[in-house]
Amino acid sequence: MSLTAPPTPAPRITYGAVLGSPYVARLLGGTLTGRLPNGMAPVAIVLWATTSGCGIAFGGLLSALYGLSSALVQPVKGRLMDRHGQMVVHLPAALLNSAFLVALPLAGSFGGSGLATAIVVAGGLTTPPLEAGLRALWPSVLPDPRLRHAALALDTGTQGLLYIAGPLLVAVLASTYDPVVALAVTALLGLVGTAVVALAPPSRRWRPASSTDPQNVANRRLTSPGLVLLFVSLTGTGFAIGAMNVWSIAMAEHHEQDMLSGIIPAAFSTGSFLGGLIYGRRTWKGTTAHRLITAGAVFLAGWLPLMALPGPLAATIAVTVPGALLTVVVACAYVTTDALAPAGRTSEAYAWLILSIGVGQSAGTALAGRLAEQPLASAALPAAGAALALAVLLAARRHLGPTGQLPRGRPRRPFRGQHKTP
Repeated sequence: MSLTAPPTPAPRITYGAVLGSPYVARLLGGTLTGRLPNGMAPVAIVLWATTSGCGIAFGGLLSALYGLSSALVQPVKGRLMDRHGQMVVHLPAALLNSAFLVALPLAGSFGGSGLATAIVVAGGLTTPPLEAGLRALWPSVLPDPRLRHAALALDTGTQGLLYIAGPLLVAVLASTYDPVVALAVTALLGLVGTAVVALAPPSRRWRPASSTDPQNVANRRLTSPGLVLLFVSLTGTGFAIGAMNVWSIAMAEHHEQDMLSGIIPAAFSTGSFLGGLIYGRRTWKGTTAHRLITAGAVFLAGWLPLMALPGPLAATIAVTVPGALLTVVVACAYVTTDALAPAGRTSEAYAWLILSIGVGQSAGTALAGRLAEQPLASAALPAAGAALALAVLLAARRHLGPTGQLPRGRPRRPFRGQHKTP
């Protein structure tokens, strides 16, 4: 008879435990509030342009410029955070971004379309890098890797809700009051949410991990084969999302049901949220690279039913499957990025990840717009983007790391007491 007691199983992960950990609810809630303008500003800009007499075409251009300028500057802000900390980047960016959004209605009176374009581009360039900043904070706030896994899944899964709640809030404000009020509320939410995060002790005291490993110092550029191929694969993931958004509009026009253009993306985002909740509640076997490739394969399979040109109800249900896998793909991509990025460059690496998805999304939107009148081609584009993502991941699997853990010898980002990266 053995006198050794069986090992006690690890306690089950709960989101109550995650949100009950110090600062987690504040950081997650503040980031979601501060990023809500990402879903509000593009819609508010279009509505303002339309009601001010600039026209919907010009409003669409301004909206696209806001999103593009916001995405392109992310790596620069990530590098600034890695060098100087988060608060000195977040707060000035939020103040400037809010000021530009509030000033936009003045452009019609004083400078016309030229001034409006300049203000919108400046507003996009000054959006706070809250998403990359939050991902960099998790290791210091949640040292337990199981809780950190759940927090990352919850964080990733809730991002899609921003693009449901944001446009709805703008629509309510614009119809009840005025698009100018919607822009003002957008600016206020961005400023308040960013301040909640930036003034929290983990963000104020955060500094990137520094490395004394000569090999790590010598390879601090973000050009390792694993990272480059990972980011390329994520452009395919973003392409699928962008193509899906335009395909939903084409579906709405074909079936003469305007609500489909909003219902289908909302179903996709809901699937992403639910998928994140399920994924984060348990610890999965296997390596992160294996989970990333498996999720990428199921993400691709989830788009294939659209090529059968389903009806509105079937299409709405179908997009929830790739939506659920999107959270797994992105969460695993962040863990892989954390493992592969050199010490002191993690925030910048996260920003490149965000940019890769954004660039792919823009490309998917553009091409889908050109093919919108061809039903089969339009429906096949999301699968094409997902296929590209999976093909690159399969080619990169040897470079994505043998495990889902941090490499040995790499220090975790501390809560305090670290020197800034030189």
